[in-house]
Amino acid sequence: MNANATIMAKSHEIDRKWYVIDAEGKVLGRLATEVANILRGKNKPIFSPHMDCGDFVIIINADKIVLTGNKLDQKLYKTYSGYCGGLKEMTYRKFLAEKPELLVFKAVKGMIPHNKLGDKIATKLKVYAGNEHPHAAQLPEVYEF
Repeated sequence: MNANATIMAKSHEIDRKWYVIDAEGKVLGRLATEVANILRGKNKPIFSPHMDCGDFVIIINADKIVLTGNKLDQKLYKTYSGYCGGLKEMTYRKFLAEKPELLVFKAVKGMIPHNKLGDKIATKLKVYAGNEHPHAAQLPEVYEF
């Protein structure tokens, strides 16, 4: 084997770990970029852009996440049904109060590839508003950054 050969990851060689990240007091965008890198596997030496090399991530305390500046009141979450007059807008303050899990999930999902591989990667993200999660059997490690 050539010493300078590029090593491409194979599906049976990938070792997946489980990480728990406490979102309390963390800034949403900074947390989302770190989580997206873990989910894609960019922190591993065997990273291949066409493979799902990443680890599982459990985010707890999503309801205690922080947005900087005036984003809580000025930034809007918009959904459109496709019908006339079907545009719904909600401030991030209300969005955080009603659906904190979806807020964090959408932030991370926007930072992974927008294709079939990205959909597969997103299934490894588990977000919970409270301190409890049902994944204790997977023996997740606490991830600090």
